Amino acid sequence: MLDLKNPEIKFALQTARRAVQLVRQVQAELVTPALTKEDRSPVTVADFACQALVAHLLAQSFPGALLVAEESSSALQKPGAEKNLALVTSFVQRALDSKGAEPPLSSQQVCAWIDRGQSNQAGCFWALDPIDGTKGFLRGDQYAIALALVQNGEVQIGVLGCPNLVNAEIPDLAGPGSLVIAVRGQGTWCTALDSSTPWKQLHVSTRSNPAQACLLRSFESGHTNVDQISLFAQAMGIQANPVLMDSQAKYAVLAAGAGDLLLRLLSTTLPDYKEKIWDQAAGSLVLQEAGGCLSDLDGKPLDFTTGRSLLHNRGLLASNGTLHAPALLALKQIGA
Repeated sequence: MLDLKNPEIKFALQTARRAVQLVRQVQAELVTPALTKEDRSPVTVADFACQALVAHLLAQSFPGALLVAEESSSALQKPGAEKNLALVTSFVQRALDSKGAEPPLSSQQVCAWIDRGQSNQAGCFWALDPIDGTKGFLRGDQYAIALALVQNGEVQIGVLGCPNLVNAEIPDLAGPGSLVIAVRGQGTWCTALDSSTPWKQLHVSTRSNPAQACLLRSFESGHTNVDQISLFAQAMGIQANPVLMDSQAKYAVLAAGAGDLLLRLLSTTLPDYKEKIWDQAAGSLVLQEAGGCLSDLDGKPLDFTTGRSLLHNRGLLASNGTLHAPALLALKQIGA
């Protein structure tokens, strides 16, 4: 059973809920992309505000804890970014102090909180993707707040806050959302984000016939090799078209048994790309504790000991377990 009295589990759940509340508030008031990162993916005020909030809450609960997170405040401190920085500061202030009793935050303090996430540790740390699926967030579709505790290369706790997913499997933009947690040795569990509903344990599907498999992939073609995904589906004998979904919400869907396979093949434009740990840490444990299987394209386990990127891994294959070996064979057949 899930040990809800464990301080780290309590922190992860409470923080994910508060982070989702902040992100929803930003989305309601400001939904256009504010900045562009060097890799040209959009960044919103919500990304920065969420990371600042989580970093601050982590420092309050576990002062010595390290954070490895996606964003850096450098983009907010460039000339011309003053408005965005002021917005980030304002949203963090409101998230921390709904009654207006706290002294005003400085932008410098908020930037310092954001930059707590620039750690490059491989021992014990928390990994955060403040908004996984930023483009889904901007479209008003699927996104997730992903938080994980990693100790000596093993994910111990993984939490996904999925505002637009019900029961970890049903897309619903007006629903109560899903809060999904996996704890090593304690399974994967789901409850509603917006209310105190009973915890439900999640289990992957038992589907073994590839022809009936549901294959999940990202909306963004730049994240994978779309042509090879089609070849993979043919090699496996999958009959249905892939289901497109942003973010680590896909891991929740797999864990709930509503999907069977997930691929991140190497794009021809980025053949040497290495996955970032915050893109996989929380979701990996969510899937594995629900009975699923996760590896890179060569069948190797994901190695979380190499800093901010999975330097020893190539691409990604996630499955319900029973389809993993046939999927690895299909990948070899198409030369992926």
